[in-house]
Amino acid sequence: MRKNNALWGLAFLTPQLIGLIFFAVIPLVSALVLSFMKWDGFGERSFVGLDNFIYQFTNADFWTATYNTILYTVLTVPFGILLSMLLAIALNKIKGKEIYRLFYFMPVVTSSVSIGVIWMWILNGDLGILNQVLAMIGINGPDWLTNTNLVMISIAILSIWWQLGYNMVIFLAGLQGISKSYYEAAEIDGASKFQQFLKITLPMLSPTTFFVTIMAIIGSFQVFDQAFVMTNGGPGKASYTMVFHIYDNAFVDFRFGESSAAAMILFVVILIFTLVQFKLQKRWVHYED
Repeated sequence: MRKNNALWGLAFLTPQLIGLIFFAVIPLVSALVLSFMKWDGFGERSFVGLDNFIYQFTNADFWTATYNTILYTVLTVPFGILLSMLLAIALNKIKGKEIYRLFYFMPVVTSSVSIGVIWMWILNGDLGILNQVLAMIGINGPDWLTNTNLVMISIAILSIWWQLGYNMVIFLAGLQGISKSYYEAAEIDGASKFQQFLKITLPMLSPTTFFVTIMAIIGSFQVFDQAFVMTNGGPGKASYTMVFHIYDNAFVDFRFGESSAAAMILFVVILIFTLVQFKLQKRWVHYED
């Protein structure tokens, strides 16, 4: 019976393993090999050693993309997690939360191109809905997507709104997994709602928070669609992100070796951030015994 169960488990895992090998492992190994090559996509490949990595670290566009990506991460991750957590707490005990959950989750399943086009109209400096609303209360709205100081903030606002429903659903699942007995015992001891939130909700929700944080940081380092659709990396490369830099090197300049080197650098950065978070999670993530 144990052997049959193992065979059935392997049978169900096989499609996912095949997809992982063909769409993750093989492309990763190919990119690693190509990062040491010079190739324009058509001719012969030539081995150049570490030249592609040296080129990236001495390229001003690489550092611009790195700065913009870090700025985007700082803007989206903490605010996105905080808002989605508060929203989940607000919806956790109200009637009809399934309907609210549906409406908040709808943007998540909408294509990034559609979302980008819609927000281009919302944030348009002349005809955008946001500036028209601001004008009604006497505020002269800025050019959200053409101002170099505001463009990354604008893209961050879009992304927070876009992913709010996904993170909210994850937090709702975490909240519903917390036993009510903890809150009943706290009420008997005279703990206030705020004390219950600090001493029960936050610690018991820490595994969910850890998961959401990991996924949010990984996703923020891979931002591309919003900048590509809404600003094409502009103005003046103010929204030029790391993945946009990889795309630009590969499919605009046809420098696939340099592009692969940038992709491997991004992979290592994400890997380091993830490992550091797994190391630090022992200090603040509490699992129920």
